[in-house]
Amino acid sequence: MSTTTALFRAARTTRASLPAMARHGQAINTSIRRQTALFSGSGSAPRKKVMFPGALTSEYTHDLRFASSVESIPTYQVMDTDGRVLDAANEPQMSKDEARHIYKNMLILNAMDQILYEAQRQGRISFYMTSFGEEALIGSAAALDPKDQVFGQYREAGVLLQRGFTLEQFMNQCYSNEKDLGKGRQMPIHYGSKELHFQTISSPLATQIPQAAGAAYAMRREGSKQCAICYFGEGAASEGDFHAGLNMAATLGCPVIFYCRNNGYAISTPSIEQYRGDGIASRGIGYGIDTIRVDGNDIWAIYSATKAARKIAVEQNKPVLIEAMTYRVSHHSTSDDSSAYRSTKEVEDWSKRDNPISRMRAWLEGKGWWTKSEDAEVTKAAKADVLRAFAAAETLKKPSIRHLFEDVYDQLPPELERERTEIEALIRKYPDYYQVNDFAK
Repeated sequence: MSTTTALFRAARTTRASLPAMARHGQAINTSIRRQTALFSGSGSAPRKKVMFPGALTSEYTHDLRFASSVESIPTYQVMDTDGRVLDAANEPQMSKDEARHIYKNMLILNAMDQILYEAQRQGRISFYMTSFGEEALIGSAAALDPKDQVFGQYREAGVLLQRGFTLEQFMNQCYSNEKDLGKGRQMPIHYGSKELHFQTISSPLATQIPQAAGAAYAMRREGSKQCAICYFGEGAASEGDFHAGLNMAATLGCPVIFYCRNNGYAISTPSIEQYRGDGIASRGIGYGIDTIRVDGNDIWAIYSATKAARKIAVEQNKPVLIEAMTYRVSHHSTSDDSSAYRSTKEVEDWSKRDNPISRMRAWLEGKGWWTKSEDAEVTKAAKADVLRAFAAAETLKKPSIRHLFEDVYDQLPPELERERTEIEALIRKYPDYYQVNDFAK
């Protein structure tokens, strides 16, 4: 038995073993009938098992005691901060080419973040969010099937990159130009790709969680043998949609992986001010969901856990919760200044002590699959590729104004027809004021 499987089993509850959907009700009713029979009649011996339908695995006690804590959930780790695998049994089964490809994407993501962050500061794009310190998330994408549906929050550019989203597509979206797949309707970093099975990101927190549960339920009904994965931060776990989504997935038996990036800060709110329980993982157990906590800076821990989680979700038609413990090195976004709520020294210490890119590079070098000179070459090439795509996107026109009225109604309602006619008339009358030449036809 692998360490990952053992940790999943250790984090399970008895309730998680109950069958899903309609069989739940049948099992509960059967249990109630049996226990009622045991309690009926005079002279029955006292029973230990609780007969109430809301707590079928509980036992009676005569001690008046409030439960305030449970054993802390361990954090699964494959390699230490120096890139050394701690247990040979957990060595990732990954080819040289696959491992190098993943690492190159980590470098490309880092280069793209640096350039687009500076571009926003120069006023060339309106908004941006980086993944500094959280690049190991790419490991989860490597463990999925390409057709699994992804529901992101806003720090999952690495997942898209691993799936084949091009630098040109990233730049076009951030510039909202005529080649933007979203037709300029979203603010920067709100990516989406039908081709890559990546649902378009929306700004409101946690809305993707019940959506992922619903999509996974549809997959189960279809018998597709695919799963959904839903990414969110620990701050989003304070939203009501988190609880609704997890409970829905657990009771309906939905093949979905809930992936929580616990990076220590929900914008400016530190974890200690968000919750008092054992992180987010303990909530999964409370909902009867197989749960694991992993080192979120260890790409191979993430990869192994996600791969095992997918196997559970698809083969057993049940949800899984992964809590990845990491640290957000960057500001929350370009609208945030993290020095207002944490010290610069704290950030610098984390960057030096536990950097996911450095850990992965050390692992590759230890296997003889990477060299320092190659690292410099790939980093330089990545920056050049990003700048090339950036420059091309900047010269393109804005999306056509006609997109304002498309993709919602099959046939445009009369009121919107009138609005479109009015806008077209105004543009013809005042072309210079509306800068029509800046827009595609």
